[in-house]
Amino acid sequence: MKCLFFVFCCSLATSFWTQEIKNVQLLDHWFSDTIMTSSSQVRFSSCWGFVQNGKEYGVIGSAQGAHIFELTAQDSLRFVDFVPGRFQSAQVITREYKHYQNYLYAICDEGPSSLQIMDLTFLPDSVHLVADLQDQNFGKSHNLFIDSSNALLYLTLVNPIVNGNELGIVPMRVYSLANPTYPALLWEGPNDIPEVHDLYVRDNKAILNCGFDGIRTYNFSNPSNPTYLNNLSFYPQQGYNHQGWLSPDGKTYVFADETAGLPLKKCQVNAAGQMQVQQFFGTENIPYAKTPHNVQITNDFAFVSYYNDGLRIFDLRNNPPTEIGVYDTYIDNATTNGFSMWGAWGVHAILPSDRILISDRNNGFFLFKFDRSIFTPESTDHVQLYPNPSSLGEEVFVRMPKDDQETFDVRIDDAQGRKITAFTIAHQSYTKLPAMDAAGCYFVRVSWTNYLGETQTETLKWLPYE
Repeated sequence: MKCLFFVFCCSLATSFWTQEIKNVQLLDHWFSDTIMTSSSQVRFSSCWGFVQNGKEYGVIGSAQGAHIFELTAQDSLRFVDFVPGRFQSAQVITREYKHYQNYLYAICDEGPSSLQIMDLTFLPDSVHLVADLQDQNFGKSHNLFIDSSNALLYLTLVNPIVNGNELGIVPMRVYSLANPTYPALLWEGPNDIPEVHDLYVRDNKAILNCGFDGIRTYNFSNPSNPTYLNNLSFYPQQGYNHQGWLSPDGKTYVFADETAGLPLKKCQVNAAGQMQVQQFFGTENIPYAKTPHNVQITNDFAFVSYYNDGLRIFDLRNNPPTEIGVYDTYIDNATTNGFSMWGAWGVHAILPSDRILISDRNNGFFLFKFDRSIFTPESTDHVQLYPNPSSLGEEVFVRMPKDDQETFDVRIDDAQGRKITAFTIAHQSYTKLPAMDAAGCYFVRVSWTNYLGETQTETLKWLPYE
């Protein structure tokens, strides 16, 4: 019997709070105050995105279970269904999700939990729980990853439960998904370290995030007998090695140490899977220490759920990577008392539409837009106008130098110096110029206040419809 669950959904695409925003647009936001919470007001955990039957969906975990939403063509979060967790409590702070074929897999790291498997084939109408596994192979787990190409499920910090008794924590287990609704155990380990916190797998190579033991890499071509490849046990500015992500081209790996004040690390990866930390980056340190949590990357960008500091986006092409996008989902920093792990917990930025999901521990589910195409040209020390010359109907953009200006003024004059239009841009380091009525020569004047408090101006010649 399906469990009905009432949710409150609010659309705040035009405004949310007054907070730090740059180059990121809020499309929609969902929150429910009916969900049980602790005294710290933590209700939510991780999120994930997936495509089913040609539509994009997102799921967010709460103290009570999984909340599934359609990401509509109108850029809204349409509530679809709620699947209760086996264990529901204000104590729940960790639920994680991944998908494989027509199934969504869910784990929880608190209480007498289980591996839950949901059938997605009935979407966009509903989601159905088809397996709730708690036995000598399954119980509560901290994280999961699915290697879809090889039909393998990886669970970390697994604590099987039989007849209500916990059997003890295993660092990691690997299962076959030949039967997607009852994964078959193939391997457990490593036996010489206490934990595998998270992992990333591609082409049978698994990069394991092992907490204070750093990073290990294994080859799982034979999943019943994996081969140890190499490790990164010691590196500069080391903390608790929490999670990382590999770029699509396989050349870059970015990971987060979940330790207050420590930066993200960008690594170069060679053909053998060995990695070397090349660069350090992160958001600025202001009164309280910043803590990154989870990261996903493309070849060009890193998308980070940065706890108290919300969503942060970095350009990996710069040396070191520079922050080009911000949306702070958690603005109550005055009450944190120095604790840096409220706010943005999960991030999903690899959907076909390029829309971004963020789960905030305190404030719910966020849907964002970040226009990646704007940042294709390399940033310079000067204002950029591109493309220029431009064709009829072609969009033309002005971009600020080094993306470090959040407010600037734009004025467009004709060839005789007569003002055509003027406007101010806030919370973005770029803007689209309005279309001109006729071809010719125009002048775009951009003004801003520099770090010395002085007004700085650049004027660029614009040739539309050439």
